[in-house]
This record gives sequence, structure tokens and C-alpha cells, in this order.
Amino acid sequence: MNHQNLLSIAENLVQPPLNQGLVLLSARELGKMRRVGRLAANLLNHLEPMVQPGVSTQALNDEAERWMQAHGAISATLGYAPPSHPPFTGSICTSVNEVVCHGIPNSKQILKDGDIINIDVTPILDGYHGDTSKTFLVGNSSETVRKLVEVTQESMMRGIAEIRPGARIGDIGAAIQEYAEANGFSVVRDMVGHGVGRQFHTEPQIPHYGKRGSGLKLRPGMVFTVEPMLNAGTSDLKFLADRWTVITKDKKLSAQFEHTVAVTEQGVEILTLA
Repeated sequence: MNHQNLLSIAENLVQPPLNQGLVLLSARELGKMRRVGRLAANLLNHLEPMVQPGVSTQALNDEAERWMQAHGAISATLGYAPPSHPPFTGSICTSVNEVVCHGIPNSKQILKDGDIINIDVTPILDGYHGDTSKTFLVGNSSETVRKLVEVTQESMMRGIAEIRPGARIGDIGAAIQEYAEANGFSVVRDMVGHGVGRQFHTEPQIPHYGKRGSGLKLRPGMVFTVEPMLNAGTSDLKFLADRWTVITKDKKLSAQFEHTVAVTEQGVEILTLA
């Protein structure tokens, strides 16, 4: 799940203020983050076979909730209620087609052939958050749709490849932006990655666009998400009345991938791998 501290009222409805400053995790804490990160990745793998035409987003949510409980975890999103928000009613976020993020699962939303869906999961295990998401193809998809999804995933990986001690946050965003725009897609600027650990959202904020050599210097022990959202059309967004769901203003498709990563002495470790 993503997060940004923005000034506009509409954006603040979706992106509450960060609730804790920069945190450097200890070796013991990183061990706990690896455990919950693997759990989050395994949850996405568990849900993947269900992503088929005719399945409701509520069914995906209910299975995710059952699976987390069976593995001793709880959902960070269920009941999550930052300032100016109603409580989120899903155990996962299910963002279909033009929904950029924070889609709320419901029984009336049935997946159709050719759709795409981003499933964003954040289980809490032993007090620590594992945050990851993936965009899935539903049934048969056009080459254009496949390209959007593939470029989004590759842009995330290129951003992650920039992470090492002494690098800058701007290096991550620059790598993502360069690859996305070279392939004809726009990068959402109003939503960013965030620090994560015992708290759901902490510093630092990780924009998915930027200038190399700018921003905070990365240090071992920093743990945060890299979660670019790429749009087939404009990067402009629209916020729905539920105060959670964010869609593309032009109703064109949006895709997202997310990993939680740790800055290490050697470089970077992806924590949300199965």
C-alpha cells in the first residue's frame, strides 16, 4: 500500500501523514521483516490461481483473510483508518483496470477476460509489516496491456537496482521514470513508496520519478517500499467519493508492482520474495 504527504485536500484524503520518522532496523528486526516479507510474497502466489474471469474481488479478499489467519498473521489494511478516512473494509487492496491503487474488494466486482488487477497485501506477523503487490493479467490480454504490465515490473526492478549505501533516493525514481517514459507510459507522481517495519508507513518517502544525485542518502538498515504505478495515458488521477479508490483521470489502464527492500552494507535485499 502506498503513501504520500501531500498538501491538496483531495490527495490528503487518500494519503494520510506519515506516522513516524526515519527508522533504521537492527539485524534482529530485519530477520522479522524477512519472515513477514516471505509470507506476503507467498500470499500473492497463493491467490494467483484464483485470478480468473468470473471471480469476484470479494472472493480474493476472503481467501486472503482465511490464509493469513491460518498462517498466524492479520491484515494491516482491514479497519485501517487514518485521519479523514473511513475504515478500510478490505483485507487486501484490489485495483482493477483504471484503478491506480486502494481498490476496495466487493462482491459485485467480477473479473472479466482481458482485465488487469493489482493485488496489494500487507500481512502483519509478530508485529512487523510485509508490504507487496503485483498486477495480474486476467484471461487473455492484448499485447498493449501485456507491455504495460511488463514495463511496470521492469521499472520497479530497475529502481531497486539503484539501491546501495551512499546512493540517493532520486536515483531510484530517475531509473523508474527513464524506463517508463522511454516505453511510452506515464509515472504516477502523487503516490510514493514509504518506510515500513513495525509501523505501516514511516519515512523515507520514495518517489517513482526524480533526478539522479538528489534526495536523502541511503544508509544500511533503511527499509522501504518501491512501488511504481504506470499509466497508459496521463498521470493525472481522480479520487472517488469513498476517499480510498484512486483512478486514472482519463480512465485508461494503470499497473503497479511493489517490493519491500532493505538497504544493506553490500547493496540491497528484496524482502518480499517467496
